[in-house]
Amino acid sequence: MGIVAGLDSSSESTRIVVCDTDTGAVIRQGYAPHPLEGRPSDVDPQAWLLSLGEAAAGGLLEGVQAIGVSAQQNAVVPLDAQGGTVRPAMVGGDKRAQVAAVDLIDALGGRQAWAEAVGVVPQAPQPVTKLRWLARTEPEAAQRTASVLQAHDWLVWQLLGRPARRTADRGGASGTGYWSAADASYRPDLVELALGQQTMLPEVLGPSEAAGTTPEGLLISAGTGETMAAAFGLGIGVGDAVVSLGASGSVMAVHHEALADPHGMITSLADATGMHLPVVHTSNAVRALRGTAELLGTDLEGLSQLAMKSTPGAHGLVLLPYLEGERTPQLPHTAGTLSGLRRESMKPEHLARAAFEGMLCSLADALDVLRGRGVEVRRVFLLGPAAELPAVQAAAPMLLGAQVVVPQAADYAALGAARQAAWALGVSQGALGPQQPPMWQGPSAQVFEPGEELPVGKAVRQQYVAVREQTHPGAFES
Repeated sequence: MGIVAGLDSSSESTRIVVCDTDTGAVIRQGYAPHPLEGRPSDVDPQAWLLSLGEAAAGGLLEGVQAIGVSAQQNAVVPLDAQGGTVRPAMVGGDKRAQVAAVDLIDALGGRQAWAEAVGVVPQAPQPVTKLRWLARTEPEAAQRTASVLQAHDWLVWQLLGRPARRTADRGGASGTGYWSAADASYRPDLVELALGQQTMLPEVLGPSEAAGTTPEGLLISAGTGETMAAAFGLGIGVGDAVVSLGASGSVMAVHHEALADPHGMITSLADATGMHLPVVHTSNAVRALRGTAELLGTDLEGLSQLAMKSTPGAHGLVLLPYLEGERTPQLPHTAGTLSGLRRESMKPEHLARAAFEGMLCSLADALDVLRGRGVEVRRVFLLGPAAELPAVQAAAPMLLGAQVVVPQAADYAALGAARQAAWALGVSQGALGPQQPPMWQGPSAQVFEPGEELPVGKAVRQQYVAVREQTHPGAFES
């Protein structure tokens, strides 16, 4: 028996879990917020190290043999020839780069060209787009950029003492826009297209490889992005999908191959195990619930209680929850639609039910994008606080058409990072093979079956699709 640690440096904080290498049981944990105000688009990476040190205080890492690192995705750290930061890290959605994304799409010949090249169509958050923005907006900083790292790459490099070798993992690399998950290789020409020059890129490690060992003998695994780490922490495999209920939504699933999508709805990522992780995003999820709750003068819990007083189909009310435009289907400039108003349907409980059904039907549309490409979905994990709402748990199985699992709240990204550390440690000791991740116990969870409600769910979906097609005909074929 040994112990390993996983740290997750999100956009707001650092969380650390220390786990038993054999079972994954959490022995102790730490937390510290980043010393930042608000949610800035530019962040000094030293803030990540400061919160890491605070989270690890008090001997938290005593006895740890290996560390895995998970971090926020799409954070770009440009470095000069000496390894110093050229400018603060560019993080988050960063809407400043929206024009740069359009420029890049046109420069390569369209969305299909990007999908075929790297499985990713540039959007504002992606590193390749941020490099284009940097070249156009801060050309002097772009010229001084000798190498580019993402957040978890930079943290791994720091933990190892800033060695000459800089590394990444296939999961994080797959979201950059200049590394192809299908070909497992960089596209330096796309870096030059974005930045205007070549730059050094980190070596991409395999899932069980170690990035190195600290002078104190502590093994550091490859690290990965938060999405991949959370999937690994949950222990999902082929046949599993994960639906994240944030203000916006995402649907991802494990698949045996990369999926190039000329429409750009699927982002073809690699996971932390050697498989692939296609992801479909929606612009609206819980924000549609919160908007409806505010309209009705209540909160999410009150909205759920109201919805439970209604019945499936909400007496004919259908809400297309495209309040911020939509990515799936691609309707960036549209608005939401409420259809089916009749005297008998104009009650708070029916509007509440329509909000939950609209959100879940929209996510079911996203899930169908993956199913339509041959992705197997037998079980759906629901993540986010809204997954605990009774109205979500009652409607999700029949609308998503699968068994629904609501795992107990936990730091799954940090757990995934710890599991990666245990894997790399096991391989280094000869106890595990490079294709054999540690078999940790799965999360405690509530399980909901569609059962006899499945035909009802199909009818509700048909009602939703009819309104969507009438309002936005051919939206999924365009």
